[in-house]
Amino acid sequence: MGTPTAQRSRRARRPYPVRTVTTRSQCRPSVRFERLPAEVFHMILDRLSGLLFKRCTLLLPTKDRLKFISSMFSQIPCFKLEECTAAECLGFYSYGVFLKTMISGWDEVEWHRVFNFLCSFTNLLPKIKMAVTGKPGVRWYLELQLRLFCRQVLLDPWSSKDTLFWLTRILKPWPVVLQARLLFILYGPVLPDSTLAWQGIVEREMSHSALWNLARVIVLLYSNLDLKDWTTDTMQTILEELIVFPEVWHMKNVARLLMLCGNTVCYSFLAKKAHNGQLRQVSRLIVHIILVCEKDGDCMNSVVEMVHQVCQSFNNTSERFAFIQRLEDMFSKVTMEVYEFVTAGNHHEDMGQTLWSLVESSAHFHAKFLHMFLKNE
Repeated sequence: MGTPTAQRSRRARRPYPVRTVTTRSQCRPSVRFERLPAEVFHMILDRLSGLLFKRCTLLLPTKDRLKFISSMFSQIPCFKLEECTAAECLGFYSYGVFLKTMISGWDEVEWHRVFNFLCSFTNLLPKIKMAVTGKPGVRWYLELQLRLFCRQVLLDPWSSKDTLFWLTRILKPWPVVLQARLLFILYGPVLPDSTLAWQGIVEREMSHSALWNLARVIVLLYSNLDLKDWTTDTMQTILEELIVFPEVWHMKNVARLLMLCGNTVCYSFLAKKAHNGQLRQVSRLIVHIILVCEKDGDCMNSVVEMVHQVCQSFNNTSERFAFIQRLEDMFSKVTMEVYEFVTAGNHHEDMGQTLWSLVESSAHFHAKFLHMFLKNE
């Protein structure tokens, strides 16, 4: 038996257990990060610290840094699309934290290289193509995986300006109609089972919170129209394609989305359609915006101001009068549609409440509208 000093010396020389990552070819299907306790998973991720990696590879070119990441992360199923089946796996979130820490401070050219690397590493673009060109909801797991990967790795960890960079990179390879579908996959409302509400958005009214993320990203894109190849017309087309896929949305969902986007986006969208001769559609949409405003308890003043802006965008008095007349006719038409539905014996509680809200909203809107004109005289 050695002296205490010798024992301490032997303990000091004893090697630490080596932490290794089993490759997919070596592991059983059950070997996944999501099966580890959360605290153990975080300990492993600490060893993959983005900041530590950044410092250790400081002198290496970006290409070599990315190759090293690829060789390391390719052995971890939780960091790859469609490799992990756990609904609450932390892999993509942790990947996003690592990536943000590592590339913060890099210039835009290097960020482009990072995006190209991610596309290659995850086979991202072909997977997006399968999702946006296929029938909505058929590849529901792929849709969910794309949403989680893009949101947690590239979009959510960053500030608005940086999020915009990644988002435009994701959208740019696709024609406008597919960009609209991709936006829905990334930010559209989801059902309790985490699948996208493709049919729900068409068939029934969605809540304020369900449409919030989609509205937020539309505002972000509208607020940065100085980007090359990204104009008001581009956003107008994307929004128009969005609200008719997979079929024409429930009118209240279109109205609520526009309300959540704010007056600037709402006015731009409605004025463009009005000047393209779509007065009937614009008038019906405004009636539902007023109805949604009343139901959600929002201030009617903003809607009145927006309608006034649309009215003033016409060139002469006769065009403005025609717009107001069409809007009043639509108020009557929608009210009669709801009234006839209720009185025909269709015992639907929501429609009875809708009729009441429609009458109330019409009264409040017209009172505010008339007050605005009287005040300006």
